[in-house]
Amino acid sequence: MSTPYPFTAIVGQDDLRLGLLLNAVSPAVGGVLVRGEKGTAKSTAVRALAALMPEVSVVPGCRFSCDPAAPDPACPDGPHEPSSGVSRAARTVELPVGASEDRLVGALDIERALAEGVKAFEPGLLADAHRGILYVDEVNLLHDHLVDLLLDAAAMGASYVEREGVSVRHAARFLLVGTMNPEEGELRPQLLDRFGLTVEVAASRETDLRVEVVRRRLAYDDDPAAFAARWAQEEGALRDRIAAARALLPQVRLGDGALRQIAATCAAFEVDGMRADIVMARTATALAAWDGRTDVQSEDVRQAALLALPHRRRRNPFDAPGLDEDKLDDTLEQNSAEDDDPDPDGPGGGGPPPQGDGPDAPPRPEGGADDTPEGSGPEQSVPEQGKEREPGQRQPAGGGEQQPVRAGEPFRTKMLSVPGLGEGAAGRRSRARTEHGRTTGARRPQGALTKLHLAATVQAAAPHQRARGRSGRGLVVRRDDLRQATREGREGNLVLFVVDASGSMAARQRMTAVKGAVLSLLMDAYQRRDKVGLITFRGKEAAVVLPPTSSVDAAAARLETLPTGGRTPVAAGLLKAHDVLRVERLRDPSRRPLLVVVTDGRATGGPEPVALAARAARLHEADGTASVVVDCESGPVRLGLAASLAAELGGTAVTLDELRADSIAGLVKDVQGDNRRAA
Repeated sequence: MSTPYPFTAIVGQDDLRLGLLLNAVSPAVGGVLVRGEKGTAKSTAVRALAALMPEVSVVPGCRFSCDPAAPDPACPDGPHEPSSGVSRAARTVELPVGASEDRLVGALDIERALAEGVKAFEPGLLADAHRGILYVDEVNLLHDHLVDLLLDAAAMGASYVEREGVSVRHAARFLLVGTMNPEEGELRPQLLDRFGLTVEVAASRETDLRVEVVRRRLAYDDDPAAFAARWAQEEGALRDRIAAARALLPQVRLGDGALRQIAATCAAFEVDGMRADIVMARTATALAAWDGRTDVQSEDVRQAALLALPHRRRRNPFDAPGLDEDKLDDTLEQNSAEDDDPDPDGPGGGGPPPQGDGPDAPPRPEGGADDTPEGSGPEQSVPEQGKEREPGQRQPAGGGEQQPVRAGEPFRTKMLSVPGLGEGAAGRRSRARTEHGRTTGARRPQGALTKLHLAATVQAAAPHQRARGRSGRGLVVRRDDLRQATREGREGNLVLFVVDASGSMAARQRMTAVKGAVLSLLMDAYQRRDKVGLITFRGKEAAVVLPPTSSVDAAAARLETLPTGGRTPVAAGLLKAHDVLRVERLRDPSRRPLLVVVTDGRATGGPEPVALAARAARLHEADGTASVVVDCESGPVRLGLAASLAAELGGTAVTLDELRADSIAGLVKDVQGDNRRAA
């Protein structure tokens, strides 16, 4: 077994370490979601935490890690006889991104359940993680239904597996840690809310700290055992502090004054529901225990708010998590509970754990636990544009590059879907065969049986009962009789935007409206769990501004900084889109694309630009790519070139006004009808 990197040897990342340690003290806090760029010690810290967790006593031979002092009466391996138990280290179980539902929650042997009435159950990762740590790297890339199952088990402390009337329940209490890179896509707000705490991590921009990170990592890689031995004393001290805080936790008093501050803070920041209040209360209590106190103080409430509220304040997909600390301080001061605290002069609670005085320990940087290096926080992902511009200021005419303008106010759009029945990743856009949805039929299973179609299975087995010598009440079922249910739900698609950024589109008011329309479609793509890509064309060429990604936020950021000007190479934009879609079909053949072209259609530059654009469009029609052209032409004289381009693509054209609300209601039928006629 490899030697883990010592937790106390991690440089900086105060919020990350504090969030993990508070959950180690009180798993009732509800886990922690770690958001940050790649290479910021997210996985290293989680794996290092396991070595600090107290050992657990388990019933010998129990696959579900029952506590011998209080065994689970519903344990599938029970009932257990009283025993002294055996001690082992707390486990860290990792859930891979590609895991199936059966791998997560466990699997029932349906054949034995039907034929013999036996609950033959193979435990999943939730059972393995009981009384330990469940670590989900790239949690934002998991299918939504798996995240729902995971968070339900974490909230209830139990996992339920139900298949065709046969059910198994077992305890599943664990410290849940998820990590994610926001550039690869966000979690839905409903799922974000289910994580107790969230922390933002970023690489330090201080030279000395970066040098120390590299020095320690190289020393660890050269000799992991020797490096761990150098930090053994600090690790032992931190392990003892966790155990002491756990023992003190039941004695911590959460007074009425602190509760009032918690409630006032959640109300002031307009968080939805009551989960935030409960999480803040548990976090503040854990902070007091961590600091060795039995009373919750205002500083505990403040630190709890910084950890528990930022991810619960997102109001639309492009809001960055964050908290106005001045507003937080004002709220706490207005609801001060000084007379409720018996020891106002005591040490402040909630500070990050000590860095340790081990070998080569760097000085700890000053600042609050929410400090991030300048220029590295999430707020930097969407640069502000268009400030200090006079309302009547004119953009330069002609083909020169012009300054970006801010997008117009986004609006709600109706659904655009790809015709036919797909088999792509679960989402909310187009019809598809999925693991979850309404049952539409049955088939023989290909591989492991996951969703039994009971009626079809009984129908297949019934004619053979006499030949199989059936004598009792039970049905004699063979593996060949089993039938897999086929289900229909919704899939996510690849929505590829091809945006005209030429001079003909660059009139200030017009480009603002165009960006607002694209931003609205991006918000719709976020809600429907699509991948998105962004191509722009202007001057002499087209460019892939954003390769296909699950991060709709990144697409919105690139849209804000989009420059305009120059000629209109429509053909170059369509050819670039054809290349991108060709590569994506090889990478993910099951994800169907939807091409959204935003242009006025006035192709210019080179010989016969309109005819060249038409030939490029016919390449997409030949591939059967569903497409929509957003016609941005305006003014008294309209050439109808965008509509002609849509016809060559085999798609449909809509104006900017038709994209709004109910004006787009008939668009889906038009897209489907045109594609059927083209087929």
